[in-house]
Amino acid sequence: MSDLPAQHTYRIEDLAHQTRTTVRTIRAYQDRGLLPRPERRGRANLYAETHVTRLHQIAHLLDRGYTLASIKELLDAWDTGRGLGGILGLVTEVEGPWTDERPDRITRAALDARFGGTPDDDAVSEAVELGVLERVDGDPDTFLVPSPQELSVAVELNAAGVPLTAISGHLRELRGQVEHIAARFLEFTTEYVFARYLDDPERRTDAHAAEAASLVRRLRPLARQTMDAELARAMRSLATRHLRTRLSAEQPVEDRSDERTVALPTSTIDAVERLVGREHVCEFITLATERELRARALDHLASDVAQAREVREST
Repeated sequence: MSDLPAQHTYRIEDLAHQTRTTVRTIRAYQDRGLLPRPERRGRANLYAETHVTRLHQIAHLLDRGYTLASIKELLDAWDTGRGLGGILGLVTEVEGPWTDERPDRITRAALDARFGGTPDDDAVSEAVELGVLERVDGDPDTFLVPSPQELSVAVELNAAGVPLTAISGHLRELRGQVEHIAARFLEFTTEYVFARYLDDPERRTDAHAAEAASLVRRLRPLARQTMDAELARAMRSLATRHLRTRLSAEQPVEDRSDERTVALPTSTIDAVERLVGREHVCEFITLATERELRARALDHLASDVAQAREVREST
């Protein structure tokens, strides 16, 4: 039998060069328990390919915004056999794009043209602050547009007469409300779907992490579909109600043959106001008039009956 090929080994300076890090960083990772200790051979400490792989994993997670403490938990999961590959797959699924929309680029000249042709540095700065535009390093005249649809909405609103300051203010308000809805959706799905993966240590295996990633893929479109349906319902209901309210407010009072204006003495109006209040004057006079008419009708009916009785008795 032939001997197994010897594994490639590195001194700490070579490992730092191979992984584009520093000797100081490698030692710090070892002290934190993120990196296994090297093999001691004589007076030399030697590192293997497993150390190279581990340093690449740490760099990958740091780029995604994870803290060293969180990275240690993930790496401990790998070391105890719970599976880092599935966990990283879940991380990739969650942190991936939640829309099919592709970013675009636009020059400053094209941007000004889309908004009427007049340069507005304040509006551009506001758009950058909101993330509607992103500056491109080394090219001050070009911007990255993460959501071309969002930019197109701003163009259409501005063309319809909405000031850019009002559009920016509306977007800030809208984002706060949408983030609240997103948080509620995440709480809902975590409670009923993902809690079993997060809270049960026996479900933290590579296979279970892959299963959770698949669920994220399936549930991700549901948030947008629900928002689209509910927004369409609310917009239709509120727009219809708003239009009816405005039209009824502007519509002139229609002349009706059963309605007439009657002049009443000021003293009468004042007396009724003191009795029932200004807001009930019309109602009081109407009811009082109707009561008087009913009383007269009853008197007339009683009088007719009495007269008929007298006629019968006299004959």
